[in-house]
Amino acid sequence: MLMTQDNPVRLRDVARAAGVSQGTASNVFNRPEIVREEVRERVHAAARELGYAGPSLTGRLLRAGKVNAVGVAAIEPLSYFFEDPWARHLMAQISEICDARGAGVALVSALNDERLAWNIQSALVDGFILLCVEGGERLVDITRQRQLPYVALAIGADDHSIPAIGVDNINGARLAAEHILGLGHRRIAILSTMLRGDHVGRADESLVRQAWYSTSRDRAFGYWQALTGAGIDIASVPIFGTREDMASTHAAMEQLFGGAETPTAILAMSDKIAMYAVDWLFRSGRVVPRDVSVVGFDGVPESALATPKLTTMAQPMHEIARLAVDAALGDKQVEGRRLLQTQLTVRESTAPPPK
Repeated sequence: MLMTQDNPVRLRDVARAAGVSQGTASNVFNRPEIVREEVRERVHAAARELGYAGPSLTGRLLRAGKVNAVGVAAIEPLSYFFEDPWARHLMAQISEICDARGAGVALVSALNDERLAWNIQSALVDGFILLCVEGGERLVDITRQRQLPYVALAIGADDHSIPAIGVDNINGARLAAEHILGLGHRRIAILSTMLRGDHVGRADESLVRQAWYSTSRDRAFGYWQALTGAGIDIASVPIFGTREDMASTHAAMEQLFGGAETPTAILAMSDKIAMYAVDWLFRSGRVVPRDVSVVGFDGVPESALATPKLTTMAQPMHEIARLAVDAALGDKQVEGRRLLQTQLTVRESTAPPPK
């Protein structure tokens, strides 16, 4: 009798064919050292004849209750974990911490709506780290059904029962703007991460306040706090939404620098946008920071390698990753919303405005 999908061979079938108890057959596969050699040979011979491949490793791990692995999921293509500087930096920190603990990391594809629940339910992990950059509430709802430890990162939902780790975007953006203001800049523009839907280009205050993505909204609020405190009317500060790609960032820069009065400083809501902005300025013959200062946000490793080295608000990525891994492995849970502070890292891309 060979195993088929409709009639799978089980351990009890092997035990019956070998003339031993199911417990003895189990020991042959799991604790062979306690079974006599002739019995082991008889059980293996019966398994080969019946087409039994051995006990399920998945089942064994699930029965043990721990697999010592963390699942990382985002409603993004799997390439996001390797191509996006912020996600790549976070994954590097998570991997470093898991390596030190001898734990594994599984990337879980959550992009396909039809497969999302299955992928979360079937992942062989002890818990989940959810990168909630988009569609976070849906990802959280499905993960909750698995009843494993989890923690959400960068989620904007108001549900404070969701264990979440994030950064204080309002305070971080305020500090970035205060740095620029302290250098003497007054003609300032903002390049935003996604605000809502596929919107790119000029945005007004109403659109920003109704933004779908809390990270973009909060960073705008932080910039505005500092600008208002310096007596600058926020209506006079242009804000452009981008897709965080070269094309939309360059298009925004074309509009910002197409008039007579151009900005002397750019506040970019991500290092990725900031570096695309610097690239456009270089191509247009402008020098950073002599002609235009640029401040990023996130503190990804590439920002320290850019030319010029980028001034940025650095997120405490190692601390975020450590707290997230602790939570996903069930060691120390995060209670409610935990906000960490960013740190201003001043480098070469900011200076006083040109005279």
